[in-house]
Formats: sequence, structure tokens, C-alpha cells
Amino acid sequence: MNKKRFLYCILSATIFLTACGKKEGFIADSKVTVISREDGSGTKDTFTNILKIYNLENGKKIDNTTIDSDIIQSTGAIISSVESNKYAIGYISYGVLNDNVKALAVDGVVANRDNIKNGTYKIARNFNVVVNNNNDKEVVKDFMAFISSKEGQAIVEKFKYISKENTGSYQSKNVSGKITISGSSSVAPIMEKLKEEYLKLNSNVVIEINQSDSTNGIENVVIGISDIGLSSRELTAEEKSNSINNNILAIDALVLIVNKENKVDNLTSEEIKNIYQGHLANWKDIVKEK
Repeated sequence: MNKKRFLYCILSATIFLTACGKKEGFIADSKVTVISREDGSGTKDTFTNILKIYNLENGKKIDNTTIDSDIIQSTGAIISSVESNKYAIGYISYGVLNDNVKALAVDGVVANRDNIKNGTYKIARNFNVVVNNNNDKEVVKDFMAFISSKEGQAIVEKFKYISKENTGSYQSKNVSGKITISGSSSVAPIMEKLKEEYLKLNSNVVIEINQSDSTNGIENVVIGISDIGLSSRELTAEEKSNSINNNILAIDALVLIVNKENKVDNLTSEEIKNIYQGHLANWKDIVKEK
């Protein structure tokens, strides 16, 4: 092979490899990958209620999330899915939002601490902690006291949630025993942090946290499987009638997230509703309106 022919081959190979390795950008003419949570999730319940993603049948709300949605059962998995899919949209807790995905403004309002606290960002909810009224374990009472204390609510604030009014400084009573906690995967991460700090002050206590969903956490408290239930939605009238005590742990918000390559920065409440009901199924129909 002569020198000219050799250089031509090298140049051709370089152009080919460059073209093949080029990263494809966001293509607006692509189907929206709708990501939602499972039935029983407090996050889904709050999301569908606030944005009215339901039909009314005989006075009962029937979830109307598109059957084409991908159902994912944890907040962390939703973040990973959106991060790896340029055309996905999902919703997560504000407290676990990170820089791997892009958060969307809703009706022109950005989800941040001030807007959530003053109520201008509308997709907000309480993180609730429920205990059976018949539970007389001192260790459970002591942990609940820590959660509501100045120290406990400082942990809430540290991890981007909005605290409620605290009950003052916590003083350990040197209790011992085991606490079982179950429920919402959205509430569980902050509960893990509260557990970690509490155990530093109470070395004779064991705390077991099992993530599932809000409905499961509440039911477990009602039937006595768990000492404490975690819920990211409000309790139903039926649940409240089961001799359980509800405590607000923190205020949170639900944030719409998309891939960082997505061209959209803001959606209206109506657009979100239409996306999740399957009426806006292609990104070109959404981007075109911006």
C-alpha cells in the first residue's frame, strides 16, 4: 500500500469512528416515556389527586394514569431511569432531588424551599408518621419524641425538607428495645438519618426500617406488625378510624424531573395532566408549545 493510500484509509477510518461515536442529542419527535409509581404509593396518590389525574365514577376517584406508563416502585429507581432515558418524565420527592436530572418548573414556579413553604409551589404534601394508640412501648415513645424535637427537626432541615414546629431539646431516657418501621420509600431516607442520629444517643436500641409504600406502612401499624408507619400521603377517613395517631414529620413537594438533555424547562399543570393521561404522547407536541 502506497503512502497516499495509507493516509486516505486512516482519514476515512477516523471520520467513520467519529461519526459513529457522536452522541445523538434530544430529538423532539420522540415518544414520551411516562414514569409513575405503583398503586398504594402515597407519592402517586398525592400526585394524581393534586393534578386531578383521575375520573370520577359514582363519586369515587379512579386513577386515570395512562396504561402505557412505566411503573417503578422507588424514588431512587425513578431518578436512575430518567437519568438514562432522554425522553422520560417522572416525579420524585423534593428532598432527594439531585443534579443527575433536571427539575421542571410547574406553572412557572420553581420547586425550592421558599416556594414550597409559602405555598406558591402547589404540588406539596406532608410526610406523616403513624403509631397505633395501643402501642405503649417506651422506646417507641422516646423515638417519636426525638423526631419532634429541636434536634430531630434540624435533621429534617439539613436534608432539604421543611420542618414543622419543634418541641424543644431532646433528652435521652436511656431506653432499650426494638422499633420496627415500615412504609413509604419517599419518607424512608429521612427516617434512616433520624435513626442514625438517635442511635448515637441510645446505643441499646435497635431500629429496623422496611421500605414499601404508604398504604402498606399504615396497614402494618393497624394490625400490629410495625410500631411506626411511614406515609407520604394523607390518611383516609377509614384509616383514621383505626385507632392510630398521625404525626407530621416534615413538609415535602413532588418535583417533575426529565433528562438533562430535554429542552423543556416548564410545564403547566394541564400539560402534566395530559402527559400522564396519555393525551400528550410525543415531545414535539410539548416542545412546540414552549
